[in-house]
Amino acid sequence: MKDWLAEHPHILALRAAVADVNGQPRGKRLPARSAEKALDGQMRAPLSVVNVDIRGDDIADSPLVFETGDKDGLLKPTERGFVPMPWLETPTALLPMWMHREDGTPFPGDPRHALAGVLRRYEARDWRPICATELEFYLIDDSGSSLRSPTSPRSGKRRVGGEILSIRALDAFDAFFTDLYDGCEAMGIDADAASSEAGWAQFEVNLSHGPAMRIADDTWLFKLLTKGLARKHGFAASFMAKPYPDDAGTGMHMHFSVLDRHGRNVFDDGTDAGSARLRQAVAGCVAAMAASALVFAPHGNSYDRLVPGSHAPTGIAWAYENRTAALRVPSGPGSARSSVKCFSMIDAPSAIAAIAVVLSSV
Repeated sequence: MKDWLAEHPHILALRAAVADVNGQPRGKRLPARSAEKALDGQMRAPLSVVNVDIRGDDIADSPLVFETGDKDGLLKPTERGFVPMPWLETPTALLPMWMHREDGTPFPGDPRHALAGVLRRYEARDWRPICATELEFYLIDDSGSSLRSPTSPRSGKRRVGGEILSIRALDAFDAFFTDLYDGCEAMGIDADAASSEAGWAQFEVNLSHGPAMRIADDTWLFKLLTKGLARKHGFAASFMAKPYPDDAGTGMHMHFSVLDRHGRNVFDDGTDAGSARLRQAVAGCVAAMAASALVFAPHGNSYDRLVPGSHAPTGIAWAYENRTAALRVPSGPGSARSSVKCFSMIDAPSAIAAIAVVLSSV
């Protein structure tokens, strides 16, 4: 990590931040010359900051605040290391952190530690989860008293109506997407295809498959990047479930498979139906789904999306190649069909927590 800074002498400022339970970065700004303070694992922050509400306020009656004196924890760098923050004018790098107790043990209120604990259970079986996420978001003009769609940067016009898989809509925001892909490249995020969704200026970007922790970090960083670059281009980006009551909702799809010690997919038996382990994994996710909604759909706005006729699930169900089901086994050739499941009910602000919950249900 020190080498990275030496190789990027133009970096003037740093952010050292942990992802809270809502996927928001919480931390501090440092001049680049003070990097040692962040790298030595002795930076302090209240344990409670990882568990604030969606607005960033202390949660009422939280045992982490007044009951225990709101004690400090230690922020230690994750293995990700520094990543640039290309949406800021000042050359800046972000150092992702995770929270530890004073004695150096992981703080269980940090969603990244929750995911690490789940992954250790897979490692004990010589298994490795492979994940991918598909993130939907709106670009929004929030300059007025109410939210509305932005004007097209190409035509200056404000459109209404659906734009499903519209190349025109992608072209209208081409400068934004060029910066977005450049930013992903700089931050080490493997972004794949982008597509236009049902609402005007509603888009989806797919992140490529990879190890679960890497994809969790990529998803968190992608959201920060998208929101930051949107502001740079003169509008806002929102991943909330239902920003407009009469337009399409927004979710996050998560795909996952599990590889054994030989790199074989444990869900693949050479048939379209998939292995018994695939169906066992589905059963575990179905059984855990009601309780999982606390993470997958944590806000009142989440349930404005989960209504009939909206390409969002309204019940606990699974199916092969059916976008209306909460759990979907997509079609595809060979092992791809039986190795991937897609959750269409998730709009979790914290992708890290959502991935931890999904993988713990399998």
